[in-house]
Amino acid sequence: MPPAFSPPRFLRLKQLPPLVWWRRWWTRQPPSRQDRVAMLAPIAAVLLFLLAIVVSFWYLRAEEMEREHEALVRDLEYAQQRLRLRLLERQEQVMRLARDAANREIDPEAFMQRAEALVAQYPELEALTWIDERGRILASRATPSLARGSRWVAGERLPPGPLRDNLETLERLQQPLYAWATAADHSADVRTLTLLVPLIDGQKFSGAILAEYSPDSLLRYGTPNDIASKYALALLDARRELIAGQNVPSRSSSLGLVPWRARLNQEELPVPPVGNGLVLRAQAWRTSLGIVGSGLFWLVGALSALTAWMLVANWRHTRRRLQAQQALLAETSFRRAMENSMLTGMRALDLDGRITYVNPAFCRMTGWTEEDLLGRSAPFPYWPEDDTERLESLLRQELSGQIPPSGVQFRVKRKDGTRFDARLYVSPLIDASGKQTGWMTSMTDITEPNRIRDQLQASHERFTAVLEALDASVSVVPLGGTELLFANKLYRLWFGARSDGHLSLLEQAGRPARNPRDADHEQEDSLAGLPTDALSAAESENAEVFVAELAMWLEVRSRYLTWVDGRLAQMVIATDITARRRAEELAASQAERAQAASRLITMGEMASSVAHELNQPLTAINNYCNGMISRIRSGQPCSEDLVGALEKTARQAQRAGQIIQRIKSFVKRSEPNRQAADVATIVEEAVELAEIEYRRRGVRLHRHLAEPLPKISADPILIGQVLINLLKNAAESIDAAQRPPVDRVVELRVAAREVDGRPTVSFTVEDRGRGLAPEVLDRLYEAFFSTKTEGMGIGLNLCRTIVESHQGRMEARNLYNGELVVGCCFSFWIPVHVPEGADASDADGEAA
Repeated sequence: MPPAFSPPRFLRLKQLPPLVWWRRWWTRQPPSRQDRVAMLAPIAAVLLFLLAIVVSFWYLRAEEMEREHEALVRDLEYAQQRLRLRLLERQEQVMRLARDAANREIDPEAFMQRAEALVAQYPELEALTWIDERGRILASRATPSLARGSRWVAGERLPPGPLRDNLETLERLQQPLYAWATAADHSADVRTLTLLVPLIDGQKFSGAILAEYSPDSLLRYGTPNDIASKYALALLDARRELIAGQNVPSRSSSLGLVPWRARLNQEELPVPPVGNGLVLRAQAWRTSLGIVGSGLFWLVGALSALTAWMLVANWRHTRRRLQAQQALLAETSFRRAMENSMLTGMRALDLDGRITYVNPAFCRMTGWTEEDLLGRSAPFPYWPEDDTERLESLLRQELSGQIPPSGVQFRVKRKDGTRFDARLYVSPLIDASGKQTGWMTSMTDITEPNRIRDQLQASHERFTAVLEALDASVSVVPLGGTELLFANKLYRLWFGARSDGHLSLLEQAGRPARNPRDADHEQEDSLAGLPTDALSAAESENAEVFVAELAMWLEVRSRYLTWVDGRLAQMVIATDITARRRAEELAASQAERAQAASRLITMGEMASSVAHELNQPLTAINNYCNGMISRIRSGQPCSEDLVGALEKTARQAQRAGQIIQRIKSFVKRSEPNRQAADVATIVEEAVELAEIEYRRRGVRLHRHLAEPLPKISADPILIGQVLINLLKNAAESIDAAQRPPVDRVVELRVAAREVDGRPTVSFTVEDRGRGLAPEVLDRLYEAFFSTKTEGMGIGLNLCRTIVESHQGRMEARNLYNGELVVGCCFSFWIPVHVPEGADASDADGEAA
């Protein structure tokens, strides 16, 4: 037997309020067709009766309102015609006055007399004004009742505003124009209807006549008195704002509860010739008592309420008669629907361990039907044969109430032999009298959660194994804290199990972590105002630091991330780059040796030229010395000749010494020494060494140095080496091309220029050789690539390395005459020297 609930549901339903009980009872089990007809017939009769009464009263009231509205429309149209005729008469009189003024038949004095007559005769006219084409007032006449501040004065001009704009519009249209005067045109608060009539002298616009109407007087004298007494008349502008007249007072808000309340009986009509700019509105005064005020309404209402009460009493009697039967049927249907819709398997055992109830979900899980399970004792059909002893022990614990509240997990065998993991929860089964009759068990399939948990565990183990095997230390610390959230094997080997190493790496990398536990900031949030979403999505930051405790160079990379508990944390990855730094230092040393070797090679190639250059001063010294010996031996020594010969000998010896000193300083090996170098000195020393080669090859060198030139931040020896290599290559290119003497020229240009917003000094060497082939341009700076038969291929590679080490750039291109290559151009630039404490603007000024 299924366990009974305590108390039964149909008994609890009687204790609920009637409306709540009816809603629950009706939704559980629909009544039969006869019962539904018996219950709904009285309600339908009451509703139809009330509907008939409401429709009757609504029809009578609508008929009455329709008659009142038709009378209102007729009277409003008549008032509109009277108002239109009065406006047209005034317009015609103003137009005659404008015609006489345009034809110069009247002057301003005559205009004042005629305007005074019109204003005195017609009360709706407040003022007549004569305006010329420039907006100046020629004459104006207003009623004595008009405020002095609202009158126009002869000689003044129209102020900027709507009236001035209307005058310009009138000039384009050249026909009468109606408009409303605003507060910018008059100091008074009352709005005025204005009429502008153009003055046309032939085809030329010569001004306008401005007629101002009083809306109150226009409504008072332009509408019949009998209509004004019957309705609330009002003049409205284009925005339906009240200009003159009155509104019908709003009715009491309590009348809004009456469902047949009629809307306010009113109508609006535009008034020609003004059009939509002037609207005449009529609202009917309330004269009838309405439906609520009549005695017939209250009599019919009382009879309707009595009839409805009797029908409702009959319906309640019918409902009570079917209440007990329908409540029991609804409770049974509710329980069955609830049990069938559950996805959790339910099983009930009696106190002896026999199955007394299983729901459809339990049968679907195990594959066994209800007939196969009800009344069965252990072992149950869904127990696996190899796990019977453990399951019997669990059953004994279940019957003794020793199953933990968190449930137990075991394997279940389906009817087809397949198995799945399930978790069992047990609770006592209590009947209506409060006595325990058995145990209620719920079973849930946890095969998929177990599979996902195993996959997550395996994934975590793989992830941990990968991190532990990394050759970089990985550590995670919360932002602003000192707790070490994660550290791999290499981090623990280097820094131990504390976060000091993590914080030390961040501090050396230039990104110290904030500590919110400082004494001065105990009440402050360490992440206040911090854009955590942007931080966790930002790119990682890199830095190279030297850790003295480990005697290693480490590349430190850090980034922000959101930890598993939602806190913002900072991860640091430190990689040992000691070997790479040593390799870089070794490469720099090798590059320095290569530069020195390149200088030696260059001087070796120029050895014959240097020997020839030194031979000239040495030969001159020998000649001067032999001449002086001959003079002395001949006994004809002259002190002046001897002094002159000795001075020439000293100059030639000094020249030879300078040549040797330049060569010595060029080829000697030294550390790079970047300093504020003078460009002219570098160029002079490089040209002095290169001219030896140029004289040997018969090549002329033209120098073009801009004045003044700023100092550059460079090593003078290295930059001189670049210049000598480029000049020597240019001379060799011209010699190899066998150019005639007129074309054996090399151009050297040095000037200041700006590159990417930075002040620099540009060096350009142009020759008139055969240029560079496309395949040579692609491999021009490649190490050990050379087009010379005896070249080593390191000259241009070292030149570009030297220039780029000075934060400059080097370029090469061919020179063309049409499609013919006529030479080659090598250029490079070096940044201008910026003194310490100076900004970029100082460097720009120096470059200028």
